[in-house]
Amino acid sequence: MKHARRTKAIASVAGAAAIALLAAGCSADSGSASDDGKTTLTITTFGTFGYDDLYKEYEKLNPNITIKATNIDTGGNARTDAFTKLAAGSGLSDIVAIEEGWLGAIMEVSDQFVDLNDFGAQDIRDRWLDWKFEQGTDPDGRVIGYGTDIGPTGLCYNGKLFEAAGLPSDRDAVAELFGGDDATWDTYFKLGAEYTEKTGKAWYDHSGFVWNSMVNQLDEGYYTSDGDLNVEGNSELRARFDQLAEATLNGQSAAQKEWDWGGGKAFVDGSFATFVCPGWMLGTIKGQLEAGGGDASTGWDFADVFPGGPVNWGGSFLSIPTTSEHQKEAAKLAAWLTAPEQQVKQSQAAGNFPSTIEAEKTLAEEATPNELFNDAPTGAILAERAKGVKAQFKGPDDSVIQENVFGPALDLLDQQKATADDAWQKALDLLQELVVDN
Repeated sequence: MKHARRTKAIASVAGAAAIALLAAGCSADSGSASDDGKTTLTITTFGTFGYDDLYKEYEKLNPNITIKATNIDTGGNARTDAFTKLAAGSGLSDIVAIEEGWLGAIMEVSDQFVDLNDFGAQDIRDRWLDWKFEQGTDPDGRVIGYGTDIGPTGLCYNGKLFEAAGLPSDRDAVAELFGGDDATWDTYFKLGAEYTEKTGKAWYDHSGFVWNSMVNQLDEGYYTSDGDLNVEGNSELRARFDQLAEATLNGQSAAQKEWDWGGGKAFVDGSFATFVCPGWMLGTIKGQLEAGGGDASTGWDFADVFPGGPVNWGGSFLSIPTTSEHQKEAAKLAAWLTAPEQQVKQSQAAGNFPSTIEAEKTLAEEATPNELFNDAPTGAILAERAKGVKAQFKGPDDSVIQENVFGPALDLLDQQKATADDAWQKALDLLQELVVDN
């Protein structure tokens, strides 16, 4: 077995979650076979996966299978849940969804997951984009995850707010406004400065998601492609941080709480006008609008443009822990859920964008209007945004650095409580504490 290097951050969140589970008297159910020969498979996902109808369809096609699903609210909490149970050596579902941001940490304990090559992974590898399949393969050539979605990113904007500020609202005109294929962050923040000066309102919801997009566009992010930490002394990363800090300190951020948005009300009340949108985020916005009392008339739209060019943010995998007692059945379900036909249905339900080639083609050709986003052909737009996307190497503590190192530093900027220099130093101090000194 590999001896995984565990950071203080991972250890602490795992410990806290374990205590919470014990206090609540909770335990995870593992898959089981009943006396009548039926098998119950458990699966844990997070966020908005769009699998509910697919579970029912699979059970109808396979009467001897019952699916017991758990969905965790965010990817960060799903990471905590997974590592808590990995540390305990039990409690994981038969199938576990793994997010790209913490895949690097999972790779350090990849031998605790089934090698899907034993269940025909090589026979179906041509379903996926090459880089997506390779992401789910560990250094020893073991395939530990079937790809679900990827995260090509476009720009969500509120057309009504744009019109009120004297900006064009037609999505083609908006794409041109930002520079089309030559869109830059300079243009984005310049337009934001004009918008905030004219309206007194914020341009984006909070700094964290903008920062994540900016980092993901770099050839190398928090790690080099060789796996070395790449934060301290990284002049390119610091330049982007300063660019975002200037805009935030000048009032372009609405300082929203990450993953909350006032229970969705900020998407309805005009708190901000633009939002960075990887495909899976469209489902998040749908949920937020519904929670906040909004609908298609609220004014949100989706443009085929993004500052700085193509970028991938997120994407997940379905993996099977070696503790599963039903590995063959779980592998069959995971392969079915990630097949092109199911990925199209998943996209229709959750708004995310598939990682299989045929599913991508289907969405691009159908160009189905998305009523919630002013009938934007979101699938076709995401297919265009996926062109030129390259997967950035994600190290073992990538999600820790994003959420627990830069997250608090960016919060200081959102709250107008630090200069760019102070916030950057805060990030370096947290990096030392949570990642380097372990």
